[in-house]
Amino acid sequence: MAAMTAATATATGPAISATGLRKSYGDKLVLDGIDLRIPEGTIFALLGPNGAGKTTTVQILSTLISADADAGEAYVAGHDLARRPAAVRASIGVTGQFAALDNLLTAEENLLLMADLLHLPRREGRRRAAELLRRFELTEAARKSVATFSGGMRRKLDLAMTLVGKPRVIFLDEPTTGLDPRSRRTMSEIIRSLVDDEGVTIFLTTQYLEEADQLADRIALLDHGKLIAEGTAQELKRLIPGGHIRLRFADTHRLESAAALFGSTAYDSESLTLHLPSDGGIPALRAVLDGLDDASIEAEALTVHTPDLDDVFLTLTGRPRTGAAANSPKENAR
Repeated sequence: MAAMTAATATATGPAISATGLRKSYGDKLVLDGIDLRIPEGTIFALLGPNGAGKTTTVQILSTLISADADAGEAYVAGHDLARRPAAVRASIGVTGQFAALDNLLTAEENLLLMADLLHLPRREGRRRAAELLRRFELTEAARKSVATFSGGMRRKLDLAMTLVGKPRVIFLDEPTTGLDPRSRRTMSEIIRSLVDDEGVTIFLTTQYLEEADQLADRIALLDHGKLIAEGTAQELKRLIPGGHIRLRFADTHRLESAAALFGSTAYDSESLTLHLPSDGGIPALRAVLDGLDDASIEAEALTVHTPDLDDVFLTLTGRPRTGAAANSPKENAR
C-alpha cells in the first residue's frame, strides 16, 4: 500500500466519524453498517480476525476505495469523505503492512522524493527530511540504499515518509507485522510520541493484541463486517467472565474464615489463597476489603486478575454468521 501524506488540515469535531458505513462486492457483504467516532489526538485500534474487514475500513476512510454509495457517511479531519476526497487526502497519512519504499534510492532520497511529490519548496523538503532522519534515528543510514535496510529500519522510514507532509490523521494498517519484539517496541514508542507530542490522531489495525492494549485509548472489535464491541481495554476485559480477586492469608484459620465469610469453596489450603469472582472494578474490591475489615480477618496480599485482550478476542470473535448474512458467501476482505 503506497504511503500517502500531505499538508495539515484544520479539523473540527472528531478526527474521524462514520455512520452506517457499508461495503459490498456483488452479494458479498464486507462491511455491514459500522459507526465510528474517534476524538482528535487519540489512538484508536481496530481489531478482528482475518477477513473481518479491517483493511477495507482503512481503505475506505483513506479514500483508496469507495464505500457503497447508498449507505452511510463519513468525515475525516472535518472533511466529507464522499464530497471532498481531495481534502481528506491532504490531511492524512497512510502506512500499510508493507513498506512503500524505492529500494534503488537511499533513505534521504526517498524522503526528498516524497517532499517533491508534495510540492514542498526544495529547502523545506531538505529540512524536513533531515528532521525526520534524526527523529527516527536513521541519520547514519541516510545515504545507504534502502535495499540494505532491516525490516525495522524499513518500517521506520516508511512512517517517516508518511510524516513529511505533517498529516493530522494517520492510518497504520498492521505497521509492525513481521517485526521482532525490539523493533515493535520502538515503533510503539514512536506512535505514542506522535500523539503525545504533536496531537496526531492514529487509526491502528494490528494483529498484536498486547500492542493495542498498551497503545490504544479506545479499541473496537470487528467481526463479519460488524463492530461487536468498543471501549477502553479495561472496559472490554470486563465484558467476559473469568476475572477474580486473589487473597493470600498467613494461616489456614484466616483462610477458612474468609472462605466462610464469602461463601466460597475456591480456596487452596497449600498456597493459603482464596479466589473470589470479580469484574475487577473498584466497587467489588471495596466490598471485599470492607467485608474482611468488618470480620477482623487480615489478608497478607490481594491481587486483582482480569481477562486479557486475548481472552476478549477469542470469546467475542469468530462466531458463525446469523440471519441473512449466514447465507452469503464468506467474505475475504482483509
